[in-house]
Amino acid sequence: MITKDEFRAEATAFLEANAERRGKVSDVWGQGSDEVALLPERTPEEDAVILAEAKAWRGKVFDAGFGWISGPEAYGGRALPREYERIWQSLENDYDVPSIGPFGIGLGMVAPTILAHAIEDTRRQYLAPMYRGDVVACQLFSEPVAGSDLAGIQTKAIRDGDEWILNGQKVWTSGAHYSDIGEIITRTSTYPDSRHRGLTMFLVDMRAPGVEVRPLRQMTGGASFNEVFFTDVRVPDEIRLGDVDQGWTVALTTLMNERMAIGGGGVGGGLNLAGRLQALARHMGVADDPNVRQQLADVIIRHSVSRYTTLRAMAKMRAGQLPGPELSTLKLALTNNMQKMSELLTSLLGPRLIADTDEWGTYAWSAFVLSVPGMRVAGGTDEVLRNIVGERVLGLPKG
Repeated sequence: MITKDEFRAEATAFLEANAERRGKVSDVWGQGSDEVALLPERTPEEDAVILAEAKAWRGKVFDAGFGWISGPEAYGGRALPREYERIWQSLENDYDVPSIGPFGIGLGMVAPTILAHAIEDTRRQYLAPMYRGDVVACQLFSEPVAGSDLAGIQTKAIRDGDEWILNGQKVWTSGAHYSDIGEIITRTSTYPDSRHRGLTMFLVDMRAPGVEVRPLRQMTGGASFNEVFFTDVRVPDEIRLGDVDQGWTVALTTLMNERMAIGGGGVGGGLNLAGRLQALARHMGVADDPNVRQQLADVIIRHSVSRYTTLRAMAKMRAGQLPGPELSTLKLALTNNMQKMSELLTSLLGPRLIADTDEWGTYAWSAFVLSVPGMRVAGGTDEVLRNIVGERVLGLPKG
C-alpha cells in the first residue's frame, strides 16, 4: 500500500499541475467577499455554469485516482484508509478549485445507500459515475403531508411485472432541477400494525417520462429547493434498493448519512462564521461588552463541542460501525448554534440587518438569518430529532 508521504506527494503534484494555489484569505475588515449565505441564490444559467465546472474538475480528480480514495476498487475507488481522504481534502483546500456542492447529496447520502443496499449490477452502474461527477443525484423523501414523518408518505409504487409504476409528489428536494437520478421512498404495502413496514426504496431517472420538477422560491431569493411530481413513472425492479416493503431500513442509512453530512459540516458549511461574528463585534465597538462576549463564547463553545462529537462519530464509522441515532444530535447542535448566532446578529446589527446601507459585512448577514429556519427543517425537523434523541439515544418513554 502507498505510504501517506507518497500519497501526499502524489496528490500535491496533481494539484500543482491542475489548479492554482488559493490566495490567503484576508482577515482585514472590509476586504474580500462578505457573503455568508447558507443557501444559494443563483439563476438556472448560473447553476449550469457551476455544475459544468464542478463536473469537469470532478472527472479530472477521479481519473487521477483521487475521486473515491477510500472506496472499493471494484467500483472505481482506491481502497485506501479514510485517513487518506482527509489528507486529500486538506491539500485540496489550499487550491482554488470548483465547489463540489452539486455532488454533496449524491456522494454524502445516496451513494453510501447504493453501496449498502443495491444489487451488484446497480452498484457497478452508478457508483463510479457518481464519484466521477458524470451522474448527479438527489434525495426524494419529504412530501407535503409527510415531511420528517416518513412513515406517513403517500407516494405509491405498484408492481407491474419487472417494473414499478410510481405516482405521487415530493417536496423540498434540493438540486432536483439538475439531478440525473433520485433516491425515492414509496409506499408499496399497508400494514395495520406498523407504519414503517410497507415502504420500498428505488432509484429513479429524473428525466423519465412523467417526472416534473418545479422550483420553490426561498425567502432568501434563491430557488435551490423543488417540488417533484411523479405521474405513472416506470422504474425497473433491478434498481430497487433493499427488499420490497423493507425500505425503512434503507431510509435509515440515508438519514444517518444526511445528518452526518449536515451536522458534521460545521457551522455554516465550512464558513468561519464564528470568526466573522467576532470581527463584526469588534467593528461595532462592542467586543468588550460582557453580554456580547458571553454570547460569542457560547457560540464558539457550542461549535467546538459539535466538532468533537463529529470526530467521535467518524471514529465509530472508521471502526466499521454503522452511523447511529446519536448523529441526530449533530444536526440539532448545528441548528441550535445557528439560532444563537441569528439572535446575536439581530442585537448587533439592528436596522442594518434588514436595510442595505452598502456597509461591508452588515446587510450580507440577512441571507444567513433568513436561511436558519430552513436549516431547522432540512434533514429532519428539530422536534423530530429531539424525539429520536430522547427515545433512541436516552431511552426515554414515548410521549
